Amino acid sequence: MLWDVDYTLLAADGVGRHLYELVFAELFGAQLPTTPVAMAGRTDSAIALDVLTLAGLPDPGQQLPAFQAALAARAPEMTGLVQARGRVLPGAAEALAALAGHRGDSQVIQSVLTGNIRQMAWVKLTALGLTEHLDLAVGAYGEASGVRADLVEVARRNALVSYGHDFDGRATVLVGDTPGDVEAAVATGARAVGVATGSFSTAELLAAGADAALPDLSDTGLVLSAILGVPSG
Repeated sequence: MLWDVDYTLLAADGVGRHLYELVFAELFGAQLPTTPVAMAGRTDSAIALDVLTLAGLPDPGQQLPAFQAALAARAPEMTGLVQARGRVLPGAAEALAALAGHRGDSQVIQSVLTGNIRQMAWVKLTALGLTEHLDLAVGAYGEASGVRADLVEVARRNALVSYGHDFDGRATVLVGDTPGDVEAAVATGARAVGVATGSFSTAELLAAGADAALPDLSDTGLVLSAILGVPSG
């Protein structure tokens, strides 16, 4: 069970961009490019490469590892800002707890699949109190690849090592707010549940291939039904 982070479980109100601005100024002595970079459903590897390219830096691919390392090093400094600006989205904490308490044919292992680099994801989730039911060690994070679907296999390998169980195919469930989340699940044979708490509607998420789409996570019964693939009630 893999949760997206931003606009699925929480909203951090631009803290990620603030970190980018801080690190870009520190490394390159300049302001972050003002040209918008597509972020929804993408990983930090892809986003950072776009930022460095737009900035006109020589050989941005060569610059990427140092930029990501600096992002990781400075991420813990964002904790207070996430606590001040961020918020848990309605029903997110309740859904995590309900899945943790679910007693079905097999235990539900919950982690994250996020475009955030590991350190930023951990800061956001920890600052807003959402880590209790998540095994973050088996999650997949944005530094691993610029292709979101690649992260599914990363998480599956991690879970196999930790739990000795094969989470291939639809034994893996992704929950996210963008078509990119859904498409990553479809590409890897996983089950996809869309949540329209970001910039995309339930119709758009279903059109991308979601098995189910919810307006938000506020109805815990519907959330469990959608994730577990069983009738509600």
